[in-house]
Amino acid sequence: MARSTADVSTTSGSKYLQQLCKHWSHKMVTEFDASRGRVDFPSGAQLFLDADETVLRLKLEAPEDSLERMEGVVADHLKRFAFREELMFGWANAA
Repeated sequence: MARSTADVSTTSGSKYLQQLCKHWSHKMVTEFDASRGRVDFPSGAQLFLDADETVLRLKLEAPEDSLERMEGVVADHLKRFAFREELMFGWANAA
């Protein structure tokens, strides 16, 4: 599995975390509360989310050949929920 992370500056991280997990809970296994979340994708990829007052931290684990596509899927969904602000995603490879 390949891994990447992104720290997204926002004061609405908890809101977006919960919206994303609720949205995907209809088709995927999710676990979440106000500050942490996890999404298990059918492809075997996993997304871990952690929110505080200033940042939404994302950690994505996915097969090497789908990591970049999954980064786009996560970012596109979050951007839709955050249409009132412009979120910046600086995905970085993680060990």
